Amino acid sequence: MNTGDTIAAIATPPGNGGVGIIRISGPAVSDIARQITRKSLKPRYAQFCCFHDADDSVIDSGLALYFPGPASFTGEDTLELQGHGGSVVLDMLLRRVLSLGARLANAGEFSQRAFLNNKIDLAQAEAIADLITSGTEQAARSAQQSMQGVFSAQVNELIDELIELRVYIEAAIDFVDEEIDFLTDGMVAGKIEQLHGRIREIHATAQQGRLLHDGMTVVLAGKPNAGKSSLLNALAGHEAAIVTEIAGTTRDVLRERIQIDGMPLHVIDTAGLRDSDNIVEQEGIRRARREIENADKVLLLLDLTDGDQATLREQLPDDIDVTRVFNKIDLCGQTPRIETREHGADIYLSAKTGAGLDLLKQHLKSSVGFGESTDNVFIARRRHLQALGQAEKSLENACLQLSNQSPELVAEELRQAQTCLSEITGEFTSDDLLGEIFGSFCIGK
Repeated sequence: MNTGDTIAAIATPPGNGGVGIIRISGPAVSDIARQITRKSLKPRYAQFCCFHDADDSVIDSGLALYFPGPASFTGEDTLELQGHGGSVVLDMLLRRVLSLGARLANAGEFSQRAFLNNKIDLAQAEAIADLITSGTEQAARSAQQSMQGVFSAQVNELIDELIELRVYIEAAIDFVDEEIDFLTDGMVAGKIEQLHGRIREIHATAQQGRLLHDGMTVVLAGKPNAGKSSLLNALAGHEAAIVTEIAGTTRDVLRERIQIDGMPLHVIDTAGLRDSDNIVEQEGIRRARREIENADKVLLLLDLTDGDQATLREQLPDDIDVTRVFNKIDLCGQTPRIETREHGADIYLSAKTGAGLDLLKQHLKSSVGFGESTDNVFIARRRHLQALGQAEKSLENACLQLSNQSPELVAEELRQAQTCLSEITGEFTSDDLLGEIFGSFCIGK
């Protein structure tokens, strides 16, 4: 990307509307503004102007706003021409701007220039795109938190403390005559443990923010004929899956995107878990286990009329979030209810009649904090979660190396943790990653 170019784009959605906006940024902005408006624009004031073509004819009229750099979104001279929202008139005005030396902006290039000019960090830049694509009010509020720098501030505070700790440790390594014995004084161990705990807290909040934005992936698992497909249909509100009394009807993975009171969910129906000699069913079970391993939550359906399911939970990975759903209460004379336990919840319902379905929906919403206060929740992406997870692992390794009396390795693990956290805000980021992130933005943003 050549940051010396002047870029321009239509910043409003395609089609006809009341207002259309052309956004321009770069060194040629003041000259373009003068030739189009025939006026000397006062910085940061909205001025009514006619927008002139090369032959001095009027293309359109509207408001012109001039923001000299660095006091602008991109950090460069920026101009916005706000005219009428017809697609033809906007194209005419954009062609006029391009003829005066600007080029058409790439996707996300305005935000990328803001990042490169230190107006925003990478997490804030991503939050702009997340705010635009938010599907719920809570997701929008959480994206606004990230855009205001709440996430970045917490990460930067951790980075500063890591730097301070690294300086202390590396000074002790380099200046052995000072007799700083951090391996046994307990201060370093306590500080590392404190940082590790705070990263875990931020990781948990970030995970909640990701689920609010992307939606939770819920996998329906269980033995054949436990009622997985019936539950999928009940949640979706239509016949998304075939339901029969024949065991093993579902052979492949069936995906359905639904919303519960505005909360997005990716519900995945899977083949029943059992031993089978059928090659097709075996492949379905293999795919089911793959989906289970990648799920945000697993609903383990247990048939109350079948007593041979007690050990089914033991067949699932220990580190996944499992809610046991006891189905077919209508056949056993039981009432809908939810029972909490130490590592999850048990929900009793009937997928066929819908009894207890509201309890399940409420449980899914509470699992991601949907409907609760989002004052401290920020939007996060998978790469943020990966970076936080890697930083956690590095601090765990630092504690291990501390107990092994390996000061150089302690310092290296702390450096790795700092690098992982710095990737979140973009202090250390590859050009390929920047291209991937900003390439997913809208044109004109």
